[in-house]
Amino acid sequence: MQAQSNKLNFEVQNIYAGIDVHKKSWTVSIFSKQMEYAIFSQPPSAEALKTYLHRHFPGAIYHSVYEAGFCGFHVHEKLKAAGINNIVVNAADVPSTHKEKVNKDDKRDSRKLGRSLRSGDLKAIHVPQRKTQEDRSLLRTRYTVRKDLSRIKVRIKMLLHLYGIEHPEVFSSPSTHWSHRYMEWLRTIKMEQDSGQDTLQLIISEVVAMRNALLTATRKIRALSQTESYVKDYELLRGMKGIGLIVGMSFLTEIEDINRFPSTDRFASYVGLTPSCHSTGEKERNGTITSRHQQILREMIIESAWKAVQDDPSLRLAFLELIKRMKPNMAIIRIARKLLNRIYHVLKTKEEYVCGVVKK
Repeated sequence: MQAQSNKLNFEVQNIYAGIDVHKKSWTVSIFSKQMEYAIFSQPPSAEALKTYLHRHFPGAIYHSVYEAGFCGFHVHEKLKAAGINNIVVNAADVPSTHKEKVNKDDKRDSRKLGRSLRSGDLKAIHVPQRKTQEDRSLLRTRYTVRKDLSRIKVRIKMLLHLYGIEHPEVFSSPSTHWSHRYMEWLRTIKMEQDSGQDTLQLIISEVVAMRNALLTATRKIRALSQTESYVKDYELLRGMKGIGLIVGMSFLTEIEDINRFPSTDRFASYVGLTPSCHSTGEKERNGTITSRHQQILREMIIESAWKAVQDDPSLRLAFLELIKRMKPNMAIIRIARKLLNRIYHVLKTKEEYVCGVVKK
């Protein structure tokens, strides 16, 4: 008589893990095709999850998912290294019921991820290589420093306004502000109290430090643009009106590989330059551009479009035609989309862009 075996065997079966990732712990929900097995908290470790899966579901094929967020992609890399087929998803793409949106906690989020992974309702986002992630960090840090610098400049002007300190006639135009002469004038301002003087000098020192950081970051980015990984594509983008060092390198580090976008529509959707659509029955109406977007790239391409309409004859002509029937701020979105299509074409074909000529 054959002896009965109590050994667990999950060979060729799929096991799904939805992970709600936090700094100090992970909440994990385990599903098979037929049922939900468990939900538990564990240390924030891919090895801990691997140990649990191997102990309870030996021989199975393991799948996991977590939402993109503060932890970046190092968790994804560790899960893959542990033999778990992991994907990372955008939180906005996870199907949620009204009840799950109103009553939100770690267990519900974990269960929602595991259930959606099992049913095949999730679409993985692109995970860039580690090198691209670190190159991207340099560009994003410069972007943040630039934003912070703008805020500190506003703080100085508000401080001057608070105490009724007027600008000299030579600095009456905002275009003259933040020059070397302007900074020297700020240092000569005398407040009535030591505390007020200290306040002004502290803010001025912040401006100086951030301007130096911005200059250093720009130099590092320029050097990065000339490395083997970027120089060819960067030179292609620099041949387009409105595209400079920061915009060009931001696009190259954020998208990594243009071939992951099968069409210009998909590329525009990623950046956030597609119109929202409201359709019911036979009625269909396109609204403003979608709220979902890649913040840095959308902001930069719109800024570049304003520059391009000044330097590119064909885009300027298109802009002048558009503002006959819409506001300039709406027209520039359409110019930005044209510019985005050019970026897609240049990177896709590896052909230099030739500026259009307007015939009289």
